[in-house]
Amino acid sequence: MPAITGIIGAGSQQESGQLLQRMVRSVVHEPFYVEGTYVNEGMGIWVGWANIKGSFSDGLPVWNERKDVCLVLTGEDFRDRDEIIRLKARGHDFDEKNASYLVHFYEELGEKALEEINGRLSGLIIDLPRQKAVLFNDRYGLNRIYFHEKPGSLFFSSEAKALLTVLPELRQINPRALAETCSLGCVIQNKSLYRGLSLLPGGSAWTFRKGDVPKKERYFDSRSLERPDPLSPSEYYRELKNTWIRILPRYLRGPERVALSLTGGKDSRMILAWAQCPPGSLPCYTFSGTYRECHDVKVARRLADACEQPHQVIRVGETFLKEFPHYAARTVYLTDGTMDVSGSPGLYVNALARHIAPVRLTGNYGQEILRSAIDFRPGQPCVKILDPEFLRLVGQAAQGYHQELDGHRLSFVAFKQVPWYHYSRLASELSQVALRSPYLDNEILNVAFRAPQGLDQRNDLQLRLTAEGNPALANIETDRGLLLEPQLPFWKIRRRLRNWGVKAEYAYDYGMPQPLARMDGLLKGWHLERLFLGRNKYYHFRVWYRDRLAEYIKETLLDRRALNRAFLRGRQVEALVNSHVRGTANHTLELHWLLTTELIHRQFIDTAE
Repeated sequence: MPAITGIIGAGSQQESGQLLQRMVRSVVHEPFYVEGTYVNEGMGIWVGWANIKGSFSDGLPVWNERKDVCLVLTGEDFRDRDEIIRLKARGHDFDEKNASYLVHFYEELGEKALEEINGRLSGLIIDLPRQKAVLFNDRYGLNRIYFHEKPGSLFFSSEAKALLTVLPELRQINPRALAETCSLGCVIQNKSLYRGLSLLPGGSAWTFRKGDVPKKERYFDSRSLERPDPLSPSEYYRELKNTWIRILPRYLRGPERVALSLTGGKDSRMILAWAQCPPGSLPCYTFSGTYRECHDVKVARRLADACEQPHQVIRVGETFLKEFPHYAARTVYLTDGTMDVSGSPGLYVNALARHIAPVRLTGNYGQEILRSAIDFRPGQPCVKILDPEFLRLVGQAAQGYHQELDGHRLSFVAFKQVPWYHYSRLASELSQVALRSPYLDNEILNVAFRAPQGLDQRNDLQLRLTAEGNPALANIETDRGLLLEPQLPFWKIRRRLRNWGVKAEYAYDYGMPQPLARMDGLLKGWHLERLFLGRNKYYHFRVWYRDRLAEYIKETLLDRRALNRAFLRGRQVEALVNSHVRGTANHTLELHWLLTTELIHRQFIDTAE
């Protein structure tokens, strides 16, 4: 994905320059990436970048008119166009279509300009008159900065692999972090999977002056949003509506073509209702599988037609399955091991989506922000395959999760769940497209923190707002059968059938009980999956691991290296793998984790320099 990387501190020009070049090369993943470096040996700064050509953060480094303040960054900032126009009216010279205006906000406001960042953004400010550099990230910490401190210097990067490339001593798994991925599906508390490698906390501004101890500060504290004075339901709806109408245009503008990733749910529909683009100007697409057109496709097509926008279906099918080993390894590599192999279909479809438009507008995080939805919880791994000491760490992961959850629910969702859990899928997607979600806008979040108690559990809020933006969309059921004004009694029956179908598909796929998995294995020649799968999901790993991908599973996980990992019990792993591919058990989630962990070791730990 787009990245910045570098070294701040003592070091020779030749050695640090060589290290920087290797770090930059390690984060250039596609032919449409552009790269570059900036070196100021006097200040002890070596910084490089890899960005998508033509994107918001292309054209680095960004300088002010006097060439004495420089900004290197990755990500996007979203603010009202009026603010940018007023900045230009005050005599600043910059290109309004890219990130060049940001350095001028720093000129006027100093480090207080960081408080105005509105988006997923991280970077390095180099202030020559004050002989200082400021390393910063966004308030969520979603645009990651990994770092490692050595005496007199700090190594940093948007991607862990850049640091693992030049610091081989870091190529060790952090057992506690790995245990968290086993239980929670992610690493929490700003750790990383690798020993000695940590994450810059969200809302950080670390100031460096040569010869001085770094000044590590936070410009943002999420507690500042935890307001004790919620709005009334009517006030909240009015404030949310006015804010949504005002901020949405920020996410539709820019030099690059924008397409809407449209589903059958409420979140992307609310975007479509208020985007109010001219007919044919906002391409839409939906992901689907091979068994049938899923509900997302059927609903999204109707939504796009109602707004006279083009709609395409991007399918995960035979091509993906044939190339699964490539996409699985690539997903783990691109995300530094944070996204498990179940994210490989996402990498595949986003690569295809780039041919439609380089910017993907999405409803991601809508239910999380507006309904405080918690998406991850401690799981119950198959204890038989884990070493007892590692199993103890898995138990501690659950304890750490509940400690973090104790507090304001929306603060947990926005500032812990989003950067810790949702980052992994985002990192994979960002390697192919620029991803935008208006639900993470600062102003939307400010309103969400003032929601009346209990309002986050209601479904009609977004449906009502959608209907006001485009009444034609109000009469189209969601993928779960929701309507703003249901037509009884048939609507209730349809919705129950739809929800039953969702549960049936889950029960046949990830959630199939072991006795039924054994029976399904005996009947696999009948291909009963055709009856249940594909209505709601476009990937189906339980059946894939058992059938099409069985040889790859055995080749990877029954390899001597895999069976001898210190945190595993090899014989039990072998039994688990064989029982799944024979169709006598369902171990889909365990296979996700085992495959991902093995690929992490092969690509980041076992590799020789």
